Amino acid sequence: MFELVTIEDIIRIPPSLFDRDLEEAALEVLRNEYEGITDPDLGKVISVVDILDVGIGKLIPGDGASYHSVKFTVVAFKPKVNEIVEGIVVEVVDFGIFVRVGPIDGLCHISQVADDFFSYDSKNAVLIGKTKGYKIQVDDVVRARIVAVSMSGPDKTGKFALSMRHPYLGKLEWIQAQIQQELQSEEAKKKATKKEGE
Repeated sequence: MFELVTIEDIIRIPPSLFDRDLEEAALEVLRNEYEGITDPDLGKVISVVDILDVGIGKLIPGDGASYHSVKFTVVAFKPKVNEIVEGIVVEVVDFGIFVRVGPIDGLCHISQVADDFFSYDSKNAVLIGKTKGYKIQVDDVVRARIVAVSMSGPDKTGKFALSMRHPYLGKLEWIQAQIQQELQSEEAKKKATKKEGE
């Protein structure tokens, strides 16, 4: 999910930064160019962490800037298909929920929220399960599996799709209730087996 990535590139340092230390100037240029971008290979770049090497500058006639080869490290957020993630519900709409995981919001379609039929209460912005009575709303913490990722497109923000229709996924309260139910069922089986053996 979050990764440290080493990158090599050539940067342009403008004359306005010539009065600074070379690494300091390079760091400012790299932060302006890389922080916040979404790249299909890198994911969403969170921060430029460190400069490992800055090469000797080259000048190009007609341009007052210097060009330097650089090697640097960034922290990037790159969601992966089938990865299990936890996030906070930031929006509930009639077609599903948006869950914030790291710096990106993922969509969990209403059909993937749980193994139940959900209806949308627009007045309270809540999804309500028909048979199990599950409710999900803004600020709920959920665990989900990433089923699709797109780190490209016209909006350049990156997006991913989520599913919570598997055991031990969903709202954390639902998971806890499921675990309690399984423990009670197991305990009942042990008692029944013990009585048969007497």
